[in-house]
Amino acid sequence: MTTKRWTLATLTVALLATTGAPARQAAPRPAPQPALRGAQTASSLLPQTQALYDGYVRARKMPGIVGAFGLGDLPTAFVAAGAISLDPGAPAAGPDSLWRIYSMTKPVTGMAAMLLVEDGRLSLDDPLSKYFPAFAKMRVLTSPDTTLDTRPAKKPITLRELMTHTSGIGYQINAKGPLLKEYERLGLVPATVNAQVEAQARRARPASLAAFAERVAQAPLVAEPGTKWHYSMGLDVLAAVVEKASGMSFERFVQTRLFAPLRMTSTFWQVPPRDVARFASNYVFVEDDLSPLDPAARSPWLQPPSFPYGGAGLVSSARDYDRFLHMLQNYGMLDGARVMKEDTARLAMSNLMPAGVTFESDGQQRGFGAGGVVYLADDPAGASKGSYGWAGAAGTLAIVDPVRRFRSTIMVNYFPAEKWPLARETFAAIRGDAARLHGGMR
Repeated sequence: MTTKRWTLATLTVALLATTGAPARQAAPRPAPQPALRGAQTASSLLPQTQALYDGYVRARKMPGIVGAFGLGDLPTAFVAAGAISLDPGAPAAGPDSLWRIYSMTKPVTGMAAMLLVEDGRLSLDDPLSKYFPAFAKMRVLTSPDTTLDTRPAKKPITLRELMTHTSGIGYQINAKGPLLKEYERLGLVPATVNAQVEAQARRARPASLAAFAERVAQAPLVAEPGTKWHYSMGLDVLAAVVEKASGMSFERFVQTRLFAPLRMTSTFWQVPPRDVARFASNYVFVEDDLSPLDPAARSPWLQPPSFPYGGAGLVSSARDYDRFLHMLQNYGMLDGARVMKEDTARLAMSNLMPAGVTFESDGQQRGFGAGGVVYLADDPAGASKGSYGWAGAAGTLAIVDPVRRFRSTIMVNYFPAEKWPLARETFAAIRGDAARLHGGMR
């Protein structure tokens, strides 16, 4: 995922928040808002957005798409078009369709770790070696793109650095040359693509989270811990820490502490047989033509993964992920149930990076919280300081603006995610819809 595409994604947070109508809708009123009274559908409330999504499908830019847009505690508006595959008779895409969310798994893992911080079982500044001693004496590459020559690391990796991509750990998706070959030799490929890639990856990939963490400790670092933002396998290692500190499997911990209380019944590391019919196929663009990459009916996501990948392993629905964001928007509360303390949610969505470290995206300095980007200042596009979220490799996008109490999730499945300016065009369409609603409510 490029930082440029992430900045485009953050435009979505300004969709309703930058106009007068949504702000008034979010304020307490004694009676329902006129624009939302009755049984109006998302397509009638957001006709430009619906037309945009219909046009995407008609032009074969994607088989199907679903957007979930929420303001305060008003009902979430779902905008959907197309189907979950190009197969004849494929089910329509909708709020409960299942999509590979890849790196949108990272905020879930980050929040799981923050729950253990809340419990007093983890501290952000704990050394990683407290949980996995193999990380006690790491080495740093002298030239990450060209050689495996190393020097001793000057300081230990902390959990804070692990969850904010400042640990110095690398990633197979951005490694080059000898380091990429070393990752492949060690089986450090914590993601599922399709049956062919999976068959090869499983030959070398560890079979448990703990074993994966131990293998990561064998690989050299790409930077000194705490000095640089470098997109990484840190959230996968953090999942192993959650497992060890909680005394239960990572999958069970997330289910018990997040998915069950949030009633996220459509979020899985393995698609159950009963849900295959609503699982989208994933595609790849060959020039401008869609080609099946991972047909749902034959997908390795239907089988148990080697272990629950904390960085890129989840399948979810627009409805489920909206519930996750809604809880964060409300600082830990959803439907009257408290999932995490308000202070925990605020801390998780704050900039947790080591002092003096940021990363640049389209000329703006960004921070990073518990598995997601954090805005350090109000963005010219309209996102508030403190907006938080992330995106997935197959095109999914999610962001929450707790200040304006707005959230957005977009679900698609195709590679490369940057093929179309999805977030920018969605922003323009909903901004037009918001202006229409504002005018209609005067």
